[in-house]
Amino acid sequence: MELCLRANARLIFQMRSLQNEIEQRGMRIFELFDQHPEPLFSKAGFHQRMMALSMRDERLKVQLFRFVDVLPSLDTSAEVIEHLQEYLADTRNGLAPFIHAGIRLARIAPWASARALRWNVSGMAHQFIAGKNPRELMKTLRKRRTQKIGFTVDLLGEAVVSEIEADQYTARCLGLLETLARETRGWSDPLGKNSELFPVVNLSVKISALYSQINPAAPADAIAHLASKLRPILRRARELGAFVNFDMESYDHKNITLELFKTMFTEPEFKEWPNAGIVIQAYLRDVETDLRELLDWGQARGTRFTVRLVKGAYWDYETMKSRQNGWDCPVFFQKPESDANFETLTRLLLENEPIVTAAFGSHNVRSIAYAQVLADELGIDRSRFEFQLLYGMAGSVKRALVELGYRVREYCPVGELLPGMAYLVRRLLENTSNEGFLRAKFAENVSEKELLRDPEELIKKNGATNSVVSMQDRLRENDAFLDTASGDTYENSPLVNFVYKDSQDKMQSALREVRKRFGEKYPLVIGGEKVWTDQLTPSVNPSAPDEIVGYGSEAGIPEAERAVKAARAAFGKWSRTPFEERARLLERAAEILERRRFELAALEVFEVAKAWSEADADIREAIDFCRFYAEQMRRLGRPRLTQRVPGEASYHHYWPRGVAFVVAPWNFPIAILCGMASAALVTGNTVIMKPSEQSVICGAMLMQVFEEAGVPPGVLNFLSGRGSVIGAHLVDHKDVDLIAFTGSREVGLKIWESAGITRPGQRELKRVICEMGGKNAMIVDSDADIGEAIDYSIYSAFGYQGQKCSALSRLILLEENYDRVMERLIPAAASLRIGNPEEPSMMVGPVIDEAAYRRILDYIEIGKSEATLAYQAKDVPPHGYFIPPTIFTDVKPNMRIAREEIFGPVLSVLKAPDLDEAIEVANGTDYALTGGFFSRSPANIERVKAQLEAGNVYINRSCTGAIVGRHPFGGFKMSGGGTKAGGEDYLLHFLLPRVVTENISRHGLAPEKALEDRDEFLWPKPKQ
Repeated sequence: MELCLRANARLIFQMRSLQNEIEQRGMRIFELFDQHPEPLFSKAGFHQRMMALSMRDERLKVQLFRFVDVLPSLDTSAEVIEHLQEYLADTRNGLAPFIHAGIRLARIAPWASARALRWNVSGMAHQFIAGKNPRELMKTLRKRRTQKIGFTVDLLGEAVVSEIEADQYTARCLGLLETLARETRGWSDPLGKNSELFPVVNLSVKISALYSQINPAAPADAIAHLASKLRPILRRARELGAFVNFDMESYDHKNITLELFKTMFTEPEFKEWPNAGIVIQAYLRDVETDLRELLDWGQARGTRFTVRLVKGAYWDYETMKSRQNGWDCPVFFQKPESDANFETLTRLLLENEPIVTAAFGSHNVRSIAYAQVLADELGIDRSRFEFQLLYGMAGSVKRALVELGYRVREYCPVGELLPGMAYLVRRLLENTSNEGFLRAKFAENVSEKELLRDPEELIKKNGATNSVVSMQDRLRENDAFLDTASGDTYENSPLVNFVYKDSQDKMQSALREVRKRFGEKYPLVIGGEKVWTDQLTPSVNPSAPDEIVGYGSEAGIPEAERAVKAARAAFGKWSRTPFEERARLLERAAEILERRRFELAALEVFEVAKAWSEADADIREAIDFCRFYAEQMRRLGRPRLTQRVPGEASYHHYWPRGVAFVVAPWNFPIAILCGMASAALVTGNTVIMKPSEQSVICGAMLMQVFEEAGVPPGVLNFLSGRGSVIGAHLVDHKDVDLIAFTGSREVGLKIWESAGITRPGQRELKRVICEMGGKNAMIVDSDADIGEAIDYSIYSAFGYQGQKCSALSRLILLEENYDRVMERLIPAAASLRIGNPEEPSMMVGPVIDEAAYRRILDYIEIGKSEATLAYQAKDVPPHGYFIPPTIFTDVKPNMRIAREEIFGPVLSVLKAPDLDEAIEVANGTDYALTGGFFSRSPANIERVKAQLEAGNVYINRSCTGAIVGRHPFGGFKMSGGGTKAGGEDYLLHFLLPRVVTENISRHGLAPEKALEDRDEFLWPKPKQ
């Protein structure tokens, strides 16, 4: 006990001693600041004023930065002033009179005002961008050399959309290496000592800019393609004596970047080359493990390498993405946690100094002082590590470090303003964040003592901090957080995150296991009994049609009649089953779906040719339907008082309709079937569930799920067979009360018409829930972010081979940006990977069957006769139902390919002179399912929200991928009857409303107050 107390006391003393040293070193740096004072930003004027304004008002900051983001893409002075007014006219704080006066003045002379704005924003960009070309860059680097500051150069532009752009980035890297080597010939390291560890020429490369088809689920494929791009760069760098650093970007790419680094520098050609480095981001929760594994690799390799340790620049993106997808957030929520982790990793790097060179990337004086003190404590000479800081920021920090005899390197971006906007906006957000060290020191004058506190002291265990804002406050600060919407209590099931190797391994294992079951036979289920028939329906693998995934028993009229009788017999008891019991059935089904998630997703890969992520999203949607509808039924299930009237109690409640016939398509084979069936079940209806003939095995699996969940006999009946036989029979059947259909317009309209005919002996008017197809349009405005528009358009049009009712079919471009978009759209389509979706790197697989294959090819021939074939992929697999992604231009609104649903990877591009005509063209079809708009004009966005005819309107994102509860889905016109699957009102379509009114007065005596809601009207009452 005494030994433990002594050890603890010694540890506390050491920590206090270390803190004292850090404070002394930090105060020395601050003293040097005071000797050479300078503002937060090295340039005064517009930049200084804009930053000051943005730090005063978070809403104004967001609007200002959004205006800065769009400005380089605006062509005319009028557009500049219009956008200025749209972004800032609604300012409501104390600055409003000045801003409004400025806008009025700008409108008087727009050409002069626009020019001034462009000049100022360009100047602000040059605050953070070292040059737009190598000539300007070298001017900057020569100036820094006189200040004893080195450089690492980063080519602006990230996340390329095509392989042409990736090849251009590779060529620019090689060209920049040549220029830097030539122009810095004769330069030497400022410190001189240990200069062999720090080559003068230092290039940072972004992995996302080297390959356009990186898929986190397919790391081996990504590494193979990236390695082929990197080898020429690394070879030339080695020949020139240069250094190459692998930048770290979003978490999606982290594991691939780490594995790529290890792979490249384990190859015999580069194994003994030390001039290579990689970035480690301290704000990531799992990064310590990554660094330890990297150090172990370095020890085994036996050659020195470098790690640039940074805090991380994608916090807002990572937190938003993880919240949207239901994932554990990969970054720390509290800034002091990142700061503390930075110090942990600093120690780890310095303790392994014999194998790794540390480059500390921080402007935080506490973090810098910690590294200095620890290095001294470990006896590491200050010439054996360096500090890296961003160009255009923290000049006082750089000057102080140089004066103290430390090596300083600047991270210098180079490139044009337009591709550099993402970098610029990240820097603006970083510098105006409530949590930023530079803002705290230079703008808010936080005390030096407070700035040098141990970050461990600032971490609060309840999720808040003493000195920093919480995650929600920070998201609000950047206009990225929305308070919970009224009625929003549902939390969606998370998607599987294929970034993780564990998820990849589980999916590969599931694919192997499902393949072992190929050829198995599956029965009908009627009244709780398995029923086999003489006829079997084979389900084939669209990627390899000679492979039979399985056989489904084919029902005929006798089986259909038997199913109706079973459902009708079960209705009486099920309809009077308490809604809570029905809701629990759905929740048990959701748990089983979750348990069998990888197995069912793998089945979809084989049976309907979905890519990994698409298949998982389908299972996730099925899970969400079960849980969401269970929650909604609890909301609807209790009778509710209509009005509070003395002496009377009037309650509104619902009864189920009867027997429901559920008919689902093959393109979302488990999600849509489950959604319609679960809605019918939880509302008290009995169900006959019919999957598509092409996805009969998926339907059989769903039936297994509900059986395991405990669905009573006859309540859910499974029929597989031909729609033309059993489907038509059941639609017309007098004892079928409700039909829930999702599928083609042709079949849907026949069902709608047939259901309107009253049959002899029919007791109810049939209810039809009918969701059909679309001819979905996306409009790209003249000011749109072109890269973003192309990314989402390509995915919307060609994801799952265009076989979604929500898929993009018509891309409408304004004349003003037509050429700019097409210049990048065609190469982006040409870069798509086409092949068997068993391979996770493939984005485009085969269409569902031979009939679809023939029909789509026919439409392509029609397109060739009507319009111009702008692009068609040539390299497609010879076996399987593969259709090459195809793009037509010169398409007119009245052409067949612009009016008729094709349901395949065929995109029509239309040109419109202005937004008026673009909206008219978008609205000019028989369909109204989904629609999209890409724009950075607040006024145009509001207009499209009000005018675009679509059940689901998407702004600046894909027009596919609706999420239960978040995006209730369904259209109108010839796309459907206006129902919204996954919405709060969807269950009402499966129910009959009923009102029970009782006079509760007896000779003037009445209860003082009727209950707002009450127990269900059930008889006999269920036993408690």
